[in-house]
Amino acid sequence: ASSLAYAAVCTPLLAGLLYGWRGSGVFTGLQLVVLLTVYRAWEQRPGTGASTLLIAGFCIAAGIIGVTLRNLMFQFGAAGQALAEANSRLAVAEAVESERARLAREMHDSVAKTLHGLALSAEALAVAADHDTDPRALRAQANAVAGAARRAAAESRELLTDLRAHTAMATPPADLLTELTSRIADFESRTGLRTTLTHEAVPPGAVPPEASRQLLAITSEALENAHRHAEQATHVQLTLTVLAAPAALHLSVRDDGKGAPASLDDIRTLARTGHFGLLGMLERAASIGADLKVHGVGAGAGAGAEGTEIELTLPLT
Repeated sequence: ASSLAYAAVCTPLLAGLLYGWRGSGVFTGLQLVVLLTVYRAWEQRPGTGASTLLIAGFCIAAGIIGVTLRNLMFQFGAAGQALAEANSRLAVAEAVESERARLAREMHDSVAKTLHGLALSAEALAVAADHDTDPRALRAQANAVAGAARRAAAESRELLTDLRAHTAMATPPADLLTELTSRIADFESRTGLRTTLTHEAVPPGAVPPEASRQLLAITSEALENAHRHAEQATHVQLTLTVLAAPAALHLSVRDDGKGAPASLDDIRTLARTGHFGLLGMLERAASIGADLKVHGVGAGAGAGAEGTEIELTLPLT
């Protein structure tokens, strides 16, 4: 009938939570000694024996419950720590994989293209050396090879600097339209493929710097694809428009060459067939929340298409 009975029961419970089996056993034994002493002092009262046995059973059960709860808490703690370590390892693996993919994109879009151009220039120099004895022509071909080699070295240094700085680009690009016009002019001068740009005014600050970088990289890759893979292409048309509802930036790169465009539906197929450029474009578009589509235009959408069009839609904030 006393509140001391609750204290007697809670003592083995707390001892089991704090000290485990040994502590629970010691404090439960002490409580049983106390109960025995009380029983001897009050054994003449009716019901004392039953009450003493009941409280003694509660003390033993409370000690067992305390130890069980302690073990469960330790197990939950170990499981939580293991889960945290697994999440940490997974995050590290994802970060490494993301960095490898980014490095692969940067190498494909810069050094790999320049080395390909260097190989073509070297082949042209070899052909000119066999069939042309004009020193000026040979000098021009040699200068083209040297220029391509210098460009490859510069791009390699930029890539190494990027890796050292742990950033995609040291400074944000200039105005989107200005940079886009500059890249188109460089592409046209290198390839001789007529390239035109039709654009609308882009609201200032509508396109974040990271989105601008990715958009410019996608445009450069689309132009290179038109130059390399569009058979008998004579013209590339770029169109940049701003959509009102919903607010979005729409970029279209269209050539008039022949050939079947690759499908973006299966990423594994792109990697297996060697379409790393399209794969990189798809990854860049996904990183900025843009939608990328590739389809044939003209007479048909397959091998008989009269051109290929790459469309990118970027939501504006």
